[in-house]
Amino acid sequence: MTLYDQSIAVYRTRIDTMIGMLTKAEAHAKGDALLESRLADDMHPLATQVRFVTNLPGEALPRLMGREFTSRDDNETTIAGAKAALVETTALLDGITADALVAPDDTVVLSIPNGMEFTMKAEEYVRDWSLPNFYFHLTTAYAILRMEGVELGKADFVPHMMKYMTKGPG
Repeated sequence: MTLYDQSIAVYRTRIDTMIGMLTKAEAHAKGDALLESRLADDMHPLATQVRFVTNLPGEALPRLMGREFTSRDDNETTIAGAKAALVETTALLDGITADALVAPDDTVVLSIPNGMEFTMKAEEYVRDWSLPNFYFHLTTAYAILRMEGVELGKADFVPHMMKYMTKGPG
């Protein structure tokens, strides 16, 4: 599996997952107020979880291909706005080709805001930092929406699996 398959392709399909979940959230009685929901008082609200899902693929680009990216600093205040931001990220990802990425064994330096710095290979960065953080925020968004009563199930979290289905239930 290539570095592209492990990163860009995964971000791309899972952003579609987030868009699908938000589409279902639009029909919920709480509507845009869902964006302020959180699992616990010390956790970020749904709007921030979605912003992180939107930003994390782009934040990988300077390390994976030397391409600059400016993270969104503000949360969207509407579900429609959140979906539009995700669509912008998909357009960015759709413009990346596999040959544009660094080699999997190229050195990547990750500096985080608290001053910590990590040096690793590009494939380690994807596997051990970028994807785990991306999935954390995607899963947290799913959990918040479920907690608030949005009708989501496992199939909404893994819709990309439908292309592999050879036999349906029952």
